[in-house]
Amino acid sequence: MGKILELRNITKEYPGVKALNRVNLEFYSGEVHALMGENGAGKSTLIKIISGAIKPNGGKIIFEGKEYDEMNPVLSQKLGIGVIYQEFNLVPELSIAENIFLGRKLTNGLTINRKLMNEKADELMKSFGIDVDVRKPVKTLTVAYQQLVEIAKTISNDVKVLIMDEPSAPLTNREIDAMFEIIEKLRAKGIAIIYISHRMEEIFKISDKVSVMRDGEYVGTKLTKDTSRPELIQMMVGRELKEQFPEAKSEIGKIVLEVKNLSTPTLLKNVSFHVCEGEILGLAGLVGAGRTETARAIFGADQISSGEIYVRGERVQIHKPQDAIEKGIAYIPEDRKKHGVLLEMSVRENTSFIALKKISKAGVVDKVKDKKLAEEYIDKLKIKTPTMEQLSKNLSGGNQQKVVLAKSLASDSNIIIFDEPTRGIDVGAKQEIYHLMRSLAKEGMAIIMISSEMPELLGMSDRIIVMHEGKVMGEVSGKDATQELILEYASGGYGKEEASNEN
Repeated sequence: MGKILELRNITKEYPGVKALNRVNLEFYSGEVHALMGENGAGKSTLIKIISGAIKPNGGKIIFEGKEYDEMNPVLSQKLGIGVIYQEFNLVPELSIAENIFLGRKLTNGLTINRKLMNEKADELMKSFGIDVDVRKPVKTLTVAYQQLVEIAKTISNDVKVLIMDEPSAPLTNREIDAMFEIIEKLRAKGIAIIYISHRMEEIFKISDKVSVMRDGEYVGTKLTKDTSRPELIQMMVGRELKEQFPEAKSEIGKIVLEVKNLSTPTLLKNVSFHVCEGEILGLAGLVGAGRTETARAIFGADQISSGEIYVRGERVQIHKPQDAIEKGIAYIPEDRKKHGVLLEMSVRENTSFIALKKISKAGVVDKVKDKKLAEEYIDKLKIKTPTMEQLSKNLSGGNQQKVVLAKSLASDSNIIIFDEPTRGIDVGAKQEIYHLMRSLAKEGMAIIMISSEMPELLGMSDRIIVMHEGKVMGEVSGKDATQELILEYASGGYGKEEASNEN
């Protein structure tokens, strides 16, 4: 089909940063065009310019042959451009159906036709293979289900160009397959799809073309069938990445954290496990298994109904996050926007936020120590920022995640819970975080890693605990773990005793 969208010499500058430098791209109807690049490459800036969320400093946007110097949200939506961002744009208090049809009229005269709205919303959600009560408030949903609502909300409009920014990040394999089926239907209808993802397997499965950006510049476009994973990685990072996961050489020491029969009022049922010095313990399971709930309960963010938590052999009472921090436990949450980074504060302020006692004397912050701490972690984590005073909201998603990590490390924690540590992070940045996690383990830290990415679990974990519906189903050593075994446990295929006997 014909060309529907063209970008000519698109440029965007911020103080001290050239986010986009004369980018040229073309998109065609009926094609899935993947867009790849490291965090900070300019992908998010580009799609915000297409959707009208921000204005370029130069260049042209050509839609269906008509030139525009810039877009605005009303115009882009009117033209038929829809965007699914990494960060959700939902109203928590409203129902699923109300969110999907927010701003559109489904009425009987002057009143809202809620029956019709609920029926249409239910039909959309079932097209994902998801059976959920569309009258439920969005705030009661998991991240995965909120993502599905966001997708349904966007495609319910008559779109001609659909931009999907890391849409699969919180989804299970079954939900991803259902989403791909919808993409195929949209492609068959002639809709152009711009698909942004760091998951290579998705790119090769769903896209027709793939374009790569690096440091705000366009690198090149390949037909997906004619390229390879090593070639795309080299285009993205400008170098060959010979290894994906660092070798595990840390010495496993004494038990640092032990959880016994941990239960919560809503989901967890007698969860028990331990993690040792120098160990990376993987926590596996499908969406709804209770992995994040376990982390939040240990960190004091969620109420515990029964069970015990021990730190270095001592039973501790953790009722709130501050209690956990004082015991040396840090939690890096899955949703960095909502629970991690303080968007309106600078990189420096975020880094020292939890560590104020360490850099203060008599209640007064030592500004020299404050700056030195920020400089240390900006350098250590390779945070891309023009200055340490840059507001965190102006950083790319991957660099925001690094700021959350810096904040946790600066608090001198020795037990760190990573919840989806590389969600929405590019290949190069993943390498940095993997090496950092392994170096922390070598220093004797105990790490719990929750991950939905099977290669990450298998490549990084010394040991893996698998959960299903709030229970621990099995434990597998890192060297013996296979994708098939973990998925068997995760789907409830083995009980705890069978899992133990298997290994």
